Amino acid sequence: MQITALAVFCGSKTGLNPKFIEEAAALGQLLAEKKITLIYGGGNRGIMAAVANAALEKEGKVIGIIPKVLLEWEAQHTGISELIIAEDMHSRKKMLYEKADAAIILPGGFGTLDEFFEMLTWNQLSIHDKRIFILNTDGFYDHLIAHHEKMWKEDFLYDVPANRIKVVNNVSELIPLI
Repeated sequence: MQITALAVFCGSKTGLNPKFIEEAAALGQLLAEKKITLIYGGGNRGIMAAVANAALEKEGKVIGIIPKVLLEWEAQHTGISELIIAEDMHSRKKMLYEKADAAIILPGGFGTLDEFFEMLTWNQLSIHDKRIFILNTDGFYDHLIAHHEKMWKEDFLYDVPANRIKVVNNVSELIPLI
């Protein structure tokens, strides 16, 4: 399936490792170059801002979806192609999933994991069949990936994790997959 819009789940903070911002910017540039719409949380801080601003610099299309409650907290991005204000977090996540053909997670915190696990769960339940990627910059998600394998080995999953999630270590590994 051709990817025309990619949901990006990532932190509203930058983290301590400069590679997180570098890879986020590389992803934003790649999406713009490939004419793939970036769908993201709508913030203008942290890794979210890095990926959105990089896409915008290359004249990419960027759609942000932010819930009312986060308008001031996340400092919504006013320079993107479209900003959608969702009623609440649940509505926001549903819109993110509906507008995207696939999703990728970059380093982030609880919100990033919440979005990732909900999309993964919906995939497992056949609510959607969208591809899910993890950008494992500098091994950020090594423990999470190991835990997925542990859940499989302990017979808590219905499918091998690699059948639902594709892990890439840098943006260049993503190019042939999109």
